Amino acid sequence: MVKDKFILMSPIIVLAVILIFSLTLVPSVNPTQKNLPIAFVNEDEGVILPNQTTVNMGETIATMIQETTKTADDKEPTIKWISVKNYKAAKKGLDNRKYYAALVIPKDFSQKQASLQTPNPISAEVQILVNQGMNTMASTIASQILNGFVDNMNNNVRAQLLADFEKQERTLTTKQAATLASPITKNTTNVNEIGQHSVNGNAPVSLFQPLWMASIAGALIITLALNKRFFANRKEKLVAQLIQVLIGGILAVFAGFGLTWMAGVIGIDIPNFLDIAWFVAIAFFSFYLMISAGLAWIGIKAMPLFVLILFFGAPLLAMPPEFMSTFYHDWIYSWLPMRFMVDGLRELFFFGNGLSWNQPTMVLVGIGLGSLIVLLPSALKPSLITKQDIQSDI
Repeated sequence: MVKDKFILMSPIIVLAVILIFSLTLVPSVNPTQKNLPIAFVNEDEGVILPNQTTVNMGETIATMIQETTKTADDKEPTIKWISVKNYKAAKKGLDNRKYYAALVIPKDFSQKQASLQTPNPISAEVQILVNQGMNTMASTIASQILNGFVDNMNNNVRAQLLADFEKQERTLTTKQAATLASPITKNTTNVNEIGQHSVNGNAPVSLFQPLWMASIAGALIITLALNKRFFANRKEKLVAQLIQVLIGGILAVFAGFGLTWMAGVIGIDIPNFLDIAWFVAIAFFSFYLMISAGLAWIGIKAMPLFVLILFFGAPLLAMPPEFMSTFYHDWIYSWLPMRFMVDGLRELFFFGNGLSWNQPTMVLVGIGLGSLIVLLPSALKPSLITKQDIQSDI
């Protein structure tokens, strides 16, 4: 045994496997967020003070935001503030998964700010919208950043007001003192909520792994069964591959409805069973055709590739793109076919959208059609040995 070359190579093989699969952990180690898109809405109409001076605190906050986005050494900022004209446009952007959160300054913000120096002060209010369904990790961080930003505004406003009262040697009333404790209040609202039974917002990611493994298993079983058969000519092989595609469609229906049903059994909230089941079936069929095409041309040697896609892709699917390094974002995440499945499921689970001809569906169908175009010509491979070839050789 000690002379067997495979046994002698086993330490190198083990180290290679450890190295390859250790690389799958890299994206999850100390992810650094950058350019998180957050909408900023300034609807503040300003206020005219008794001395006829016009004040618009919303514009002041906008200037503060511009200052906070500046970073040293041309580094990318944590937040990418995007100015939006009104609340309605911000809400539409949240629903279209453009922003992880939004900060809205209402029309009467300056007016209420000015009232803080009067006997009848009223705390100004800002609205924070958190887009939970877009990505739990990113939306949580965006919420923390916005809350910290408003808390910092509170501290600055409080300090300025106290300095003004002291300078004017004015005594605070009980009502003014209570209002100064929180001169700016926060109204935080979660939009596109993830609910309580969604694997903390990761239900779409959780469904990917069993579906991908089922796609591999289905494609491998049918391909091996096909390879065991003898075909008299290439036409018979082409017909067999068309039957292989038909079987894949049947398997897709079983996989789509079976996985969706099972997800509901284990406790995941399924907002629309039929829409989700059919979308999962489309994803399965797309993956099945892609894997079948790889097996048809490369053979069983293609299997490690699809396994590596699973292990490299899984950590990235739950992570916001803004948290990834340039390498992983551009060279791995950008072409992962399963990310379109996860995006489509997010819209179905959290955004109230039904099954439609949207980008995730179009991409998955495109992957399936492209794989089909690659799969069928494999029946014409020159390496195929037909009965006529055997008789000619004899």
